[in-house]
Amino acid sequence: MSAVPVGADLAAGTHAPRDPAPDPVRGPVGVPRRDQWLGPASGQACDPGLVALVRDRLAGDGGGLTPHRVAEALRATGRPVGDATVLAVHAALRRDAVGAGPLEALLRLPGVTDVLVDGPDRVLLDRGDGLEDAGVRFGSDDEVRRLAQRLAASAGRRLDDATPCVDVRLADGTRLHAVLAPLARTGTALSLRVPRRRAFRLDELVAAGAVTPAGARLLQQVVAARLAFLVTGGTGTGKTTLLAALLSLVDPRERVVLVEDSGELRPSGGLVVALEARPPNVEGAGEVTLRTLVRQALRMRPDRLVVGEVRSGEVVDLLAALNTGHEGGCGTLHANSAAAVPARVEALALAAGLPREAAHSQLAAALDVVLHLARGRDGVRRLEQVAVLQRGGDGLVVAEPALTFTAAGAAEGPGADRLAGLLRGAS
Repeated sequence: MSAVPVGADLAAGTHAPRDPAPDPVRGPVGVPRRDQWLGPASGQACDPGLVALVRDRLAGDGGGLTPHRVAEALRATGRPVGDATVLAVHAALRRDAVGAGPLEALLRLPGVTDVLVDGPDRVLLDRGDGLEDAGVRFGSDDEVRRLAQRLAASAGRRLDDATPCVDVRLADGTRLHAVLAPLARTGTALSLRVPRRRAFRLDELVAAGAVTPAGARLLQQVVAARLAFLVTGGTGTGKTTLLAALLSLVDPRERVVLVEDSGELRPSGGLVVALEARPPNVEGAGEVTLRTLVRQALRMRPDRLVVGEVRSGEVVDLLAALNTGHEGGCGTLHANSAAAVPARVEALALAAGLPREAAHSQLAAALDVVLHLARGRDGVRRLEQVAVLQRGGDGLVVAEPALTFTAAGAAEGPGADRLAGLLRGAS
């Protein structure tokens, strides 16, 4: 295998940021048109008080939700009954009772990764270019609360004043996090993370401007050399997306054991075994932690051990595993910069009972490379830096930049020679 491509080859690997163009779904300013997800019937203006009256009457009578029963309930209120009113009330009640309600169509829009509700008057979505107003509003906070409680209940979780927060995966793979008012001061807050239908390929990330062509060649070398690495970055920088793309490069004959808190990684092909943690049930029993699953994974003869997100004590077990011959292991970690990774790992290890010196010893021997992502001012998520881990004279590990990618090109750092050596040594 050749050494790390450096110098002019890297400098030529920059990719211009995307210039978003008008889109027939997003409209000229990037916001989806309301009729794209609501449809003509459900877009009909509807009095929330009238919907509440019909809901209460139908709940008292029992039976299914049909336009005929809605019309009967409307007549019983003494209101004028027209086809448009019946259909509008029926659509509003159906949105309250099926799927994610008024958010359902947003979750199905192409490219959507997150749908966020900050109270009844603000709904946002993210399609990879930053947050944008979704143009959807709820009638009241009670409506948002009912939706949150119904979604939580569909996953077997309790959400009420006694348990006002929930973090759970729904049946379709969507990740739900909810906080009820008044803990959420602006109103009940929902965060819905949409799972990828499939993993992006590395060439698709290059086309999207997330990785330069030279950076992609380097990432391919890292995977082929079976170096242990962490994909790091802040929230929403595309850590899981990049990790899934890199796992798709793994030799299909290798057995990959994935351990995740919530199943988001979907690498294409290969011998993949996926394990998913389980939260406690309503009675507080039945929890299976990520740390437990990491230990179980070691007994499953993995060629590569992957922890979807290192966020707690499982870092100790992952480091121990990578120090016992499990090459090519990887995962993601929240960190503000590549330089902050050793301190972040140290903090997690200390919380799990591993002394500082032992944490740095394990880290130095276990991990080779840090791939750090950041979201630019244009909203595009990019591979910003590749760093190597080096132990200093004081015994503490530092992350030395090997390559930093900017709009002007790729600049070598003090860790470039060490990275080249790691790749040569594995060839």
